[in-house]
Amino acid sequence: MTSPDPFRGIAVFLRVVEAGSFTRAAERLDMSKSGVAKSIGRLEDGLGVRLFQRTTRRLSLTDEGLRFREGCLRALSELEDAQAQLTNRRRELAGRLRIDLPVVFGRRWVMPALLEIAARHPSLELDISLSDRRSDLVEDGIDLVIRIGPLVDSATQVARPLGVQRAVLVADPGYLARHGWPGAPEDLHGHACITFGGGGQARPWHLLDEYGHGQALNVRGRLGLNHSEAILDAVLAGQGIALLSDWLVAEHLRTGRLERVLPAVRTQGFPIHAVWLKNRHLSARVRHVVDLLAERFVPHAPWEPPAP
Repeated sequence: MTSPDPFRGIAVFLRVVEAGSFTRAAERLDMSKSGVAKSIGRLEDGLGVRLFQRTTRRLSLTDEGLRFREGCLRALSELEDAQAQLTNRRRELAGRLRIDLPVVFGRRWVMPALLEIAARHPSLELDISLSDRRSDLVEDGIDLVIRIGPLVDSATQVARPLGVQRAVLVADPGYLARHGWPGAPEDLHGHACITFGGGGQARPWHLLDEYGHGQALNVRGRLGLNHSEAILDAVLAGQGIALLSDWLVAEHLRTGRLERVLPAVRTQGFPIHAVWLKNRHLSARVRHVVDLLAERFVPHAPWEPPAP
């Protein structure tokens, strides 16, 4: 009697991880739930470790399961690259790529590049999640994430810089015609400021003057919103002055729909990075996406005004 195919067990294991349950994995594999459970049991017996923590409510990977999953994905990626080299299809990307993007920035600036890649490579499967939750690359099975802000877990991750996000003060020309232009940061206290926050707790505006000195302004206004695009809508409607990301308002500044307020005032920049796991083989898929984004964003981001 021949032993079960070990690669079949690995395929079932990866499908269970992806599906999050034996039941959903069985449906996708066209197997019975008991068949999936037996396959996982044989794999665990062969490895001598438990891969899953099973409870009545939740199925999660053990530490050994997480390491095994990483090894399997790395091996699959290397096999796909080897196959592409042997068949002279290196330029044709294939396989699956899971990408996590911040919602607004991702939609406006990263998605156009990803859709271009999808059009060029019909054999490539893109699984794109848009979320402002800080995802866990290992636990969530993410191949590539775009992050804005300070990096954490730098010991386990590789990051490629894509640019810097800065915030600028903006207002509708009509509002400024009615209420006048502030001449200094302190003048903002006499203006309708549209703030970011929720539950009545507005975030202070952290500004830098032309000498790099910082100050935190606790501005007030009638409108407090917890979404940057909603704040932009309010500014465009002439409701006041707001502090918004430069990439969010760039097009409106170019067309004259908005005006820079206190242009000499700056804010601290937040780095933008493409991030992937250090111990994961850098597949041709990830490399191609990162290279294209770097080509578009570095050294001059598309939302930045042209150099004089």
